[in-house]
Amino acid sequence: MTVISNTSPLNYLTLIDLQDLLPALFGRVLIPDAVWHELGSPAAPQPVKDWLATSPSWLDRRVVAQVPPDLRHLDSGEREAIALAQTVTASLVLLDERRGRRVARDLGLKVSGTLGVLDLAARRGLVDLADALRRLERTTFRATPRLLRRIQEKPSPP
Repeated sequence: MTVISNTSPLNYLTLIDLQDLLPALFGRVLIPDAVWHELGSPAAPQPVKDWLATSPSWLDRRVVAQVPPDLRHLDSGEREAIALAQTVTASLVLLDERRGRRVARDLGLKVSGTLGVLDLAARRGLVDLADALRRLERTTFRATPRLLRRIQEKPSPP
């Protein structure tokens, strides 16, 4: 499975110390250069910069040679993540921002985000969802109360 991530899922999973769910669920995760730079920027939280400095073996940084002009209205991380997903025919793109998710879906890409990763990990018995969501609420992550309730109320698979 080829998974591409934008900045925010890596940022928030690292802030709640659950970044290792990604290799447990997907093996390798590809990120474009723009995402690498955003994660390591001076504005990034220190725990995220520290994590990036360790350069986990499952995180694969890629150069995006060309971004289609119709993606120019997105931020650089979203733009490059979507362009990379198209280039490598990704199975899944991890994006949290609504506009980027919409564009990716319109291009035929399968999309998930931080909450989707936590939900999948909980369904596979890798994390306590309620605890993960409580930890996520202590960050700057934003989701509607309705969406959070919907995720928590999903029936468990048989």
